[in-house]
Amino acid sequence: MFEAGLKKRAISSFLRMLATAALALLSPPAIAGASPCAEVEESGVAYTVCGFDTRKSDIRLFLRDEKGETYGDFSRLASALASKGETLVFAMNAGMYAEDRAPVGLYIENGRTLNGANTRHGPGNFHMKPNGVFWIDGARAGVSETARFLKSRQRAQFATQSGPMLVIGGRIHPRIHEDGMSEKFRNGVCVQDGHIARFAISNRPATFYEFARLFRDRLHCQDALFLDGGSASGLYAPSLSRHDRFMPTMGPIIGVVEKAAR
Repeated sequence: MFEAGLKKRAISSFLRMLATAALALLSPPAIAGASPCAEVEESGVAYTVCGFDTRKSDIRLFLRDEKGETYGDFSRLASALASKGETLVFAMNAGMYAEDRAPVGLYIENGRTLNGANTRHGPGNFHMKPNGVFWIDGARAGVSETARFLKSRQRAQFATQSGPMLVIGGRIHPRIHEDGMSEKFRNGVCVQDGHIARFAISNRPATFYEFARLFRDRLHCQDALFLDGGSASGLYAPSLSRHDRFMPTMGPIIGVVEKAAR
């Protein structure tokens, strides 16, 4: 029994060391060429988490090209950027959209409001109040409850509204319960210290509560926003050789862009 106990403690210590190392990988890379993404496990669920510092990374939102056509997938966006001498280094679906791929809620791109805030009541995850807004303004970024964002009159160069909030002030959304049974692929975002954006996607179906716990307990986010789930969740991460493809096409996309090396 004593030897078994020692073995268990040794294994537990080793797992904690692995978890600490994995969490360190979630920080935006300090050296060129380092991957911004890491695969982690929390409460038995595998996730991919990517982190970017808005003071150093060019994070944008994309919906339509210069002809007014929806990008719809990561490949088309990457090709469009490449034609301008830019490289897409990360992308993820950026919130919920209607059948015509238009955003369901607030959507701001390059300082232009292309769709107004949606504060109506209704069915589905988007309307599980409070929902929220992920926004970027220069080197600053945040995740805010929709009502608070609108009341603050926060300027934003880019913004997307989705819902529900997963974590609010360090607490899991009151309507997300531990005994929830619905399991789906899910993705979301939080911002720490006003400039560290962390994007996460589950690598297998997860409940809302499991996903919210990732942000609260593993990433230690005070506020986190659900972007979407099911077949609408996708990730483009060349550093991990990952390129999720969509059928049918998606709506808004979050992308991190770099100038192509000459």
